[in-house]
Amino acid sequence: MKAIEYRMASAARDALLFLRGVPNIALGDRVQVRDYQGRTRNGQVISTSQEVVLVQVFEGTQDLDLESTWVRFLEEPFELPLSPDILGRVFNGVGQARDNRPPLISSLKRNVNGSSVNPAARAYPSEFIQTGISSIDGLNSLVRGQKLPIFSGSGLPHNRLAAQIVRQAKLPGQESQFAVVFAAMGVSYADARFFQEEFESSGVLNNVVMFINLADDPPMERLILPRTALTAAEYLAFELDRHVLVVITDMTHYAEALREVATAKGDVPARKGYPGYLYSDLAEIYERAGRIKNRHGSITMVPVVSMPSDDITHPIPDLTGYITEGQIVLSRELHNQGIYPPVNVPPSLSRLMKDGIGKDFTREDHARVTNQLYAAYTRALEVRNLASIIGAEELAENDRRYLKFAEAFEKRFIGQGESTDRTILETLDLAWELLSILPEDALTRVSEADIAKYYQHDSAVAA
Repeated sequence: MKAIEYRMASAARDALLFLRGVPNIALGDRVQVRDYQGRTRNGQVISTSQEVVLVQVFEGTQDLDLESTWVRFLEEPFELPLSPDILGRVFNGVGQARDNRPPLISSLKRNVNGSSVNPAARAYPSEFIQTGISSIDGLNSLVRGQKLPIFSGSGLPHNRLAAQIVRQAKLPGQESQFAVVFAAMGVSYADARFFQEEFESSGVLNNVVMFINLADDPPMERLILPRTALTAAEYLAFELDRHVLVVITDMTHYAEALREVATAKGDVPARKGYPGYLYSDLAEIYERAGRIKNRHGSITMVPVVSMPSDDITHPIPDLTGYITEGQIVLSRELHNQGIYPPVNVPPSLSRLMKDGIGKDFTREDHARVTNQLYAAYTRALEVRNLASIIGAEELAENDRRYLKFAEAFEKRFIGQGESTDRTILETLDLAWELLSILPEDALTRVSEADIAKYYQHDSAVAA
């Protein structure tokens, strides 16, 4: 560790500290900032030149007296100590313990500014993950190594859905549990307690490592927290050969912290004031998930992205959609009807679903049933709009069946409650029960063999 401290701070702006006349400083170096009271803050070099060195201070620059501020450049990157003992622990964004337990001591350390997986080394994601949630398993299946974000809005139950996925996610036919890396940025104390209590009550807490930044914690800490969490995930996946599920909430808080730093640096703003490099910055995080050839472990990522004003075209969800392999979109309308989870089916999709379902993974009719459910529900929504204009009593008999299907589909298939954990076979059987509300000749996306095998001719169902 470098012993020289510099007292050359010339200015402080938000979470940025400017120093002049400091020689030979490397970009990305870890920094310790000591104030006039002897308190130490963590920082990182984010810009360097012969004239000015710019340090991002994760705890902020509030109350710093520039004349009495000492800065030490440690000539090393931010590193996270790693061992199997990280499971069951709670850390802050820079990897310091926040669970009132001793700090983790280990000779093994990894640079948190890791790189994305080399495309040539990637193995294609293709193993079905059962979440127990029909709207995901049946319609937007998650596969091992995928990045599948949850697009939500203010007040919607994305945290409850993320916690349910953590509790229930499993690889069918395998006994081993997922190791879970949970990263929370800008969450309230109540939300942080909710997750801890959920993991504890469900018995998965000892299999979870948590990195938490609360709403009243320094916002700049959110810029390093997902990288710290993914460093832990890479260790568990590729050195301990574990299947790792990474849940990150909320990437919007991360992007807002990035915008704050970019504005203070004087970067040219792009859409809605976010920097032009927002896409590449998000990609650095998302692309650290996946599978590697000849490695047993994997990293599957479920980031939560809240959409300001429920706008799916907002830069953060918009760019996230380009990088990741689909999205689960939550609906305020379904939420207001008391349906949980309120998954909005039409805009939700999983681009890797086709590679993880079918005879060898779920059931031979899965893909065709999914297509039929999408087609039937889309037609039912059109009929519902027509009924709102002319009245349901004016509809033809088949159209009334579609209305009945839509109501049952939303209440029984999409809505299932937080404690319900369905197997994929239960989900597919329920799908056929609901499709049997419609006449056989309306089921054009499934085969005749599927209808002969699974269609329920019971008049009580079809009527």
